[in-house]
Amino acid sequence: MSDPDTRSVENLKIVLTGGAGLVGQNLIVRLRERGCRDLCILDKSAHNLAIARDLHPGIRAVETDLSRPGRWQDVFSDADIVITLHAQISSLAPEEFYRNNVTATENVLAAVPSSAYLIHVSSSVIESEADDHYTATKQRQEELVVASGLRYTVLRPTLMFGWFDRKHLGWLSRFMSITPVFPIPGDGEYLRQPLYAGNFSEIIIACMEKQPPPQVYNISGKEKILFIDIICAIKAAKGSRCILLKLPYRFFYFLLTVYAVFDRDPPFTTSQLEALVIDEVFEDIDWENIFGVNAIPFERAVRETFAHPVYSKVRLKF
Repeated sequence: MSDPDTRSVENLKIVLTGGAGLVGQNLIVRLRERGCRDLCILDKSAHNLAIARDLHPGIRAVETDLSRPGRWQDVFSDADIVITLHAQISSLAPEEFYRNNVTATENVLAAVPSSAYLIHVSSSVIESEADDHYTATKQRQEELVVASGLRYTVLRPTLMFGWFDRKHLGWLSRFMSITPVFPIPGDGEYLRQPLYAGNFSEIIIACMEKQPPPQVYNISGKEKILFIDIICAIKAAKGSRCILLKLPYRFFYFLLTVYAVFDRDPPFTTSQLEALVIDEVFEDIDWENIFGVNAIPFERAVRETFAHPVYSKVRLKF
């Protein structure tokens, strides 16, 4: 292994699990820009892997189910860096959370050589009071990493936005493109702390290069922004002419309830509305100095996300 002060991603063999998702796709772009030549991504989504192959010809992309031991484990044999991004985020079947968050992680850790450096992407839900299958299995996943005996960094990001996003800000952007009127629940003055996937990718790269001692970091957006200001920033970035219309909260709730009668899988639900109107603020560590990464301001990040000529048009499946 090279000296930590001179370590460069272009000289490292890097393996990403769940690498065809939102974070992985954003990270791959930046790794390739830095000249990374030895990069392998594993994912079970054929659609998302095809996107990675189309955008980055020559990349090694393996379609596999990490919850089942197999020949895919051989790709870790001489890895310098392993980045675990795989996660079951939502499902109606509780066993899927355990299989894809816990069992898959056990299989990955069994294959990672002791010489490799592990960067595990956890979640801010670990710090919340949520009591659900996702939170419980992400907690267990993190415990497995810490107990693995490997050198590691654990990163707990908050809700992210960026290229390839089909949910959250990505969904809001697409909805804005098809409607002349964009409804805002209540006054829209609900605090948010969105984390730009571009910033988060740079933090991951800094971890690859610096390989700090084992530690867990909570990573959140550097700016606290009102929901309505987020919508205005997206509107400006897209050059949209839609009208923003504030609706009373109870009326908005009623409309979502009626809509759910006709659509059993609505894009926005009453439970999401209830979560939306609660201020969402997280611990703000000085990750700029810790990792040597300059935070891209929110408005610039929104422009990069929704105005990019290629990446803003790509949609992943989950």
